[in-house]
Amino acid sequence: MNFTDAVKTCLRQYATFTGRASRPEFWWFMLFVLLLSMAASLIGPRVNALVTLLLLLPSIAVAARRLHDIDKSGWWQLVSLVPLVGWLVTLYWYVQPSQPSGNRFG
Repeated sequence: MNFTDAVKTCLRQYATFTGRASRPEFWWFMLFVLLLSMAASLIGPRVNALVTLLLLLPSIAVAARRLHDIDKSGWWQLVSLVPLVGWLVTLYWYVQPSQPSGNRFG
């Protein structure tokens, strides 16, 4: 999956928390979010806040689908709220390879 396909897929599935998201899909979309947020912050704080709000739900949704891809519930994202350790654990999960066969999430 390339950059544009990943962004289109994630925005098309704006608030879809079911299914699976591959590693490239997740990381390309996260790069898109980062680049768009950086560009918006150059324009102004209100634009940056608007972009952040608009991309919050699809970011959470694609992260949940990414966790589904490694057979974990999307609720495991809440681990990232634990300072430092939680963020490292979720980062470790996000970089794990996809399960080649089907799992309980699809």
